[in-house]
Amino acid sequence: MILGNLSKIFRWTNLIIVMKKIIILLSIFVVCSCKNVQNAANKNDSKQSVLSENNLNGDDGKIKVLNFGTFHMGETNDANKVEFDKNNKKNQLDINEIATKLSLFKPTVIIVERPPEYDTKLQAEYNQYLLNPQMKFKNPSEIQLLAYELGRISGTKRIYGIDHKMNYNYNIGAEMVNSIDSLWHNKYFKDPLKYYPQVNVDQKNLNLLEKLKITNNNLYLDFLIEVNAEMLSHVGSEKGFEGADEATKYYQRNIRMYSNLNRLNLTSKDRIFILMGASHTAYLRDFISRSPKYKMVNTFDYLK
Repeated sequence: MILGNLSKIFRWTNLIIVMKKIIILLSIFVVCSCKNVQNAANKNDSKQSVLSENNLNGDDGKIKVLNFGTFHMGETNDANKVEFDKNNKKNQLDINEIATKLSLFKPTVIIVERPPEYDTKLQAEYNQYLLNPQMKFKNPSEIQLLAYELGRISGTKRIYGIDHKMNYNYNIGAEMVNSIDSLWHNKYFKDPLKYYPQVNVDQKNLNLLEKLKITNNNLYLDFLIEVNAEMLSHVGSEKGFEGADEATKYYQRNIRMYSNLNRLNLTSKDRIFILMGASHTAYLRDFISRSPKYKMVNTFDYLK
């Protein structure tokens, strides 16, 4: 009888020991699980903090760009010139109004249509303007009239040129026997804007803001690429590509300008305002919009 009771006590003792081990193991598991949950929460908080910081610094670390096209306001060799009296007081007021609107982008860097080898002179002239906005220029262009004033209002310190000069013959279709498609080429150039009715507007009675809204319309930018380059693909000798080769030169000029932009020391904290003749704006739009490095803002958010 005594041995039987001892046997029962021994079994209960072993059972208690096993139960204690199970409880200890469960406690360890619960503690570890809590730590893992806490670590995951901490990592998530850290990730959210980084994302918030990125959003504040420039949307996923991309460099924000306001890519703005204009006609040349000073002397130009461009075949298609826009009549613009830069000494007209109304035009000057309109330019200042547009500069004020665009300054809300708050650029840290301004890019203009000037070769990089003139950057030192360009920066020096811009610095003089910041000190004396009433200074006179011998032959001001959109650089002095619009870019400088925008920069002054927004407090921008840096300005660079990215232009790359290259000659190409956009009139080659009228200078050679065209064996590709002279009928379509000639028909198109009789009235190019006819094929873009949304932007085919008589601009004579428009104010400067209205003109620049048309100039920066995506359809108009598409038109500028077609009329300046791609229509030349319809020009050539029987076995040659003379027109396409000339169009390639214009593409080459613009991709080199884009390359000059990429040479600059820019960070995700920079905000880039680009002011170009609008055909360059059209190419830069295509390059920049596809780039994972940049984020192009909507121009019309600043032309209200």
